[in-house]
Parts: sequence; structure tokens; C-alpha cells
Amino acid sequence: VQLQAFGGGLVQAGGSLRLSCTASGRTFWNNALGWFRQAPGTEREFVSAINWNGGSKQYADSVKGRFTISRDNAKNAVYLQMDSLNTEDSAVYYCAAGRGASTSQNSNYYNYWGKGTLVTVSS
Repeated sequence: VQLQAFGGGLVQAGGSLRLSCTASGRTFWNNALGWFRQAPGTEREFVSAINWNGGSKQYADSVKGRFTISRDNAKNAVYLQMDSLNTEDSAVYYCAAGRGASTSQNSNYYNYWGKGTLVTVSS
């Protein structure tokens, strides 16, 4: 089972990026999917999560109103649209699949992780 996140890159403050994450080896249509991030020297932190059918979404306070999570179960994929980026959003972003269908902000709830994609926001 593999999750692969991509779409990171270098962007100026105020800009946008769209991260994608696809899964192979099994389907996750009945699992919550989430995004976490980790900046150098910091703990991995929750960014956003979406439940199995997209009907429930959670966001960290720091990204509310700027980031939008979505999923496409037919493609076994989850996305993170990031707008109005600022330098504090710079981090490696990881996608993850949860143990159940509901969302959680707890990283221990997620048992499949992608390798991450680097987002760098310049001022």
C-alpha cells in the first residue's frame, strides 16, 4: 500500500498551490483522509481531514478560510487547495489515510502515510 503526495513547490506569499495524493495497493473510499505538515525543527501538525464521503471536513485554525480539502473516491485521491499562502505554511506536507471513516486531528489515527511533498513559500 502506497500513498504518494505531489504538487508541492516554490510559491510567493499570497499565491496558491494544489496538492494531490493518490493511493495504490488498496482503496480508501471508506476511510478518512488527512493532510499534515512538518516544518524544520517542529512537530508534525494537523492541517485538514475529510471523512469517507466528503461530507465532513476539519481544518486547523491556521488554515481555515485559506485551504480546502476534497477527495475523489473514484480516483482514490485526496486534494488540498492552498490559497493565500504565507511563509508560515512552508513545510513538508504529508497525506494520510485513517483507520476509520470519520475525521480526526490525531496523527495516531492515521495508519498509512505518504512520503510528503515540500512546499516553500517565499516572502
